[in-house]
Amino acid sequence: MPASFGSVLREKRRQSSLSQRELAAKAGVDFSYISKLENDRLPPPSAETIVLISSILGSSSEELLALTGKLRQEVQEAVGNSQAAQEFLQSASLMKLTEAEWREMMSLLHHLRGEES
Repeated sequence: MPASFGSVLREKRRQSSLSQRELAAKAGVDFSYISKLENDRLPPPSAETIVLISSILGSSSEELLALTGKLRQEVQEAVGNSQAAQEFLQSASLMKLTEAEWREMMSLLHHLRGEES
């Protein structure tokens, strides 16, 4: 069974050596909210809140966002405003790419742009 949003959040918070109260204070939320998230008693927060919490924890937000099926606002806007991006993602979706294949695609994109991946 895949890890839950709450269990991964708890793990990342502990790795950052922050208490629930400390994380809550930095994120501008009540500590009971963090507790309920970590115990999966509330649905995951908005993408923006996930990005904020990840920033506070000093970690990438992509793992937590992927657990919720949410996208950063700027990604959602970029994809939503591009017919080609939507067609690309639709094609990739139909191919049922594995995580390794998605990472290879990302590497190929960086190579195409002459960037380090």
